[in-house]
Amino acid sequence: MTSKEDLKLNIRGVNRMRTKIDFGLTVNDYSLFRAGYPDELYKRLKRFDVGIEGQSILDLGTGTGYLARKFAEQGAQVTGVDISDELINAAKKLDIEKGLKINYLNARAEELPFNPSTFDIVTAGQCWHWFQGEKVMNEIRRVLKKNGKLVIVHLDWLPFKDNIVMKTEELILSYNPNWTGAGGTGVYPDWLTQVANGGFKDIETFTFDLDITYSQEAWRGRIRASAGVGASLDKEKVDAFDNDLKILLELNYRESIDIPHRVFCLVCSYPQ
Repeated sequence: MTSKEDLKLNIRGVNRMRTKIDFGLTVNDYSLFRAGYPDELYKRLKRFDVGIEGQSILDLGTGTGYLARKFAEQGAQVTGVDISDELINAAKKLDIEKGLKINYLNARAEELPFNPSTFDIVTAGQCWHWFQGEKVMNEIRRVLKKNGKLVIVHLDWLPFKDNIVMKTEELILSYNPNWTGAGGTGVYPDWLTQVANGGFKDIETFTFDLDITYSQEAWRGRIRASAGVGASLDKEKVDAFDNDLKILLELNYRESIDIPHRVFCLVCSYPQ
């Protein structure tokens, strides 16, 4: 989910400074280079009865619809909300290519324009950290049907000692020292307490690691589409950063690069 206002953020379990983030500025790179979630995620979610044919699913912070689109392919009735018109328009184009129909609305997760007890499932992929926790949980409880489920998903790159992710993060910090997204572990234990305090039950999590192969061009595009670069720096800095990353990659890495990632998923239900 993109933000066009100053927000107090809480990402990777630490307090964030107030900053302006707008993923609409990165819409082309966002559409082309952000990796979708692996099939293994959807297989595991089916064990929780999530993503079943005929379910009504609301995808918060849907972005370009990566999570929403797969659920629609599985036969669910999906609605996606985001506050970026640019990302929503890109999602619609991608849906047309897949022959899918998803209902998109420009709306804040904290102020959902839906009647009570509307959805079987609410999902939040790659966006929970942008939300105002108490307000968004109030809205999720309101729009969920009885015993409906909340699913929070993250797919994060992993910075290990001297790997390309760590070197890329160091380069981001040299251009954007206020960026505080470096050094993540890809797990979010604080969210278990948060949803428990919000009245959710049957809380379970799972994680698994995988490598995602990028070309050098694709990795540069993925990084340009990140909060620390394209969504927060001006064009001149983005271009300069991208050139430095290009040089780093060409001097030290092969054309294809395996980037370690971790999937984190939290599933819980609201008994009402």
